[in-house]
Amino acid sequence: MRQRIQFCTSRDGCRLAYARAGTGPPLVRAGNWLTHLDLDWHSPVWQHWLEALTRRHTLIRYDLRGSGLSGSEVGDASLATWVDDLDAVVNDRELERFPLLGLCQGGVIALAYAARHPERVSRLVLYDTYTCGALVDDGDPGAAREAELLTEMIEIGWGRETAAFRELFASLLMPDAPAESVRWLGELQRRTVSPANAARLWRAFHRLDVRSLATQVRVPTLVVHVRGDCVVPYAEGERLAGLIPGAEFVVLDSRNHILRHDEPAWQRFIDELHAFLARDHPATGKRDGFSNLTPREREVLEHVARGLSNDEIATALGLRPKTVRNHVSRLFDKLEVNSRARAVARARDAGFG
Repeated sequence: MRQRIQFCTSRDGCRLAYARAGTGPPLVRAGNWLTHLDLDWHSPVWQHWLEALTRRHTLIRYDLRGSGLSGSEVGDASLATWVDDLDAVVNDRELERFPLLGLCQGGVIALAYAARHPERVSRLVLYDTYTCGALVDDGDPGAAREAELLTEMIEIGWGRETAAFRELFASLLMPDAPAESVRWLGELQRRTVSPANAARLWRAFHRLDVRSLATQVRVPTLVVHVRGDCVVPYAEGERLAGLIPGAEFVVLDSRNHILRHDEPAWQRFIDELHAFLARDHPATGKRDGFSNLTPREREVLEHVARGLSNDEIATALGLRPKTVRNHVSRLFDKLEVNSRARAVARARDAGFG
């Protein structure tokens, strides 16, 4: 299996690196702290994750700004900026509707994106995600002090050959990690992000609060949490599942924030993930989708086939752009396509345009 690395630009001009690999319908993974598209592809820490996530889907993932292969400047370290970055990636791939996966901090970004763009997210999967960081104003003082101490340790020890810091960091992410994984986690530190950016991102993520946003999510959601996670307490997973309307909650028996390939919790996670995502792709026999289109959807599809943008279609039909986007999302579902280019090709083959 090969991956293709490409670049796009976010709203403020920041260069973002993203990769795609696998075959099948898209699965987008929101950016999270400490990734490197190329290094992760070969890492024993992440290799089994990437193999499993590309088995049935085209996985699209990206490095956060200020880390990995993306631009080195963090810029505005805010949730709004990170949501814009995710939007830039999916727009560059011309994805109208897709399932979205978020791990830890990436889950917070994914949740915020789903709340803002429910018409684009078909399913939402949140793994070891939290509702609010330790540094929020009404947070626990003890947890806040721990977060600040770890931030200071990052500023001092990040990327160095100091065994004590490397082992502390590994013990948080993977308490059961073998020596080879500990070595790779140390390499990930050195090659992924500078000490200053690592500390700034860590502190910014601990200031996030999505408790109110969680109640606004209106897409099918699966919340998965590791019972013994040392990075994000189990109680956060319970709280998150309780806040999102209709969310399903799965508990994994492990203490590794990054699951190992040889523990039962790993296979349980992948089985639950694939089963949840498969509900968007039921067996449909030979139905071509066009016979199920409403008159308005056929009107919209005619303009899509002619190459018009959503804004241009809205003007032509006297609709709001958001209404057009909703129509286009439903068209994608009915025609079983995941990009505008594929929708245009299918529509023109059927005589539209």
